[in-house]
Amino acid sequence: MIVNYTEDGWSIVLQRSHGLLAGQICAHWKKNRQPVRWVETMIATTEHDDVSNELEADDLLNENGGPKNFKTNKFDSADCDSLLARAIEKGLYIALLISRHMLFLYESDPAAKSYCKNLKELEKKWIKQAGTTAKEISESYELLEFCDAMSLLICQGLQQPEQRRIEISNGPDGVTYTLSEAKNGDLIVSPWPFEQDSITVNYEARNVNQLSFKDAAEFRKILQDTDVTQRALTISKEG
Repeated sequence: MIVNYTEDGWSIVLQRSHGLLAGQICAHWKKNRQPVRWVETMIATTEHDDVSNELEADDLLNENGGPKNFKTNKFDSADCDSLLARAIEKGLYIALLISRHMLFLYESDPAAKSYCKNLKELEKKWIKQAGTTAKEISESYELLEFCDAMSLLICQGLQQPEQRRIEISNGPDGVTYTLSEAKNGDLIVSPWPFEQDSITVNYEARNVNQLSFKDAAEFRKILQDTDVTQRALTISKEG
């Protein structure tokens, strides 16, 4: 989960909501620049972070009793196996993109060295079975990574004040994209990668008015009972 500190407690964005926002961003990509396996790319982008369900998990709190932010998550082979198994059931192209994301996250982690080595071997076999190429997978994954990065910036509220730019990521075209906030509150992406000149996206947050919790069960119950806040954003072309 994405945890943001507020004056009264925490604003929580669940991983699946962040993934859905990434999928919405992906869905607006320019039609003439969409990857060949477009629907599968969108599905993988939406589901890339479905590793665990915070409303069912037990490992939710840090040592101070506050909600554990996603940045502190460590490699867990069982979680990766579970996510990959669900992806394989949908299709190998999706599994290949999920596998690439795992490599992106964990390849430099010594604890995941053997796991990542095995993923690379599986990729060779899956590429043949999926009837695709390493180039197509790379192009799709670069779009997934861009949408993931942009969604994370938004969900963490990292857009900068006074129209200052923050880098999102490189897209599948190798171009570096930036995010800024216009005077009217719209978000600006430059250069513009989407089909329409302005798009609207949304995600859900839960505002928990308590700083610490006695255990994961208490936090989970409060989180489940907290009203959902809809956050809609307009993203516009510069100028």
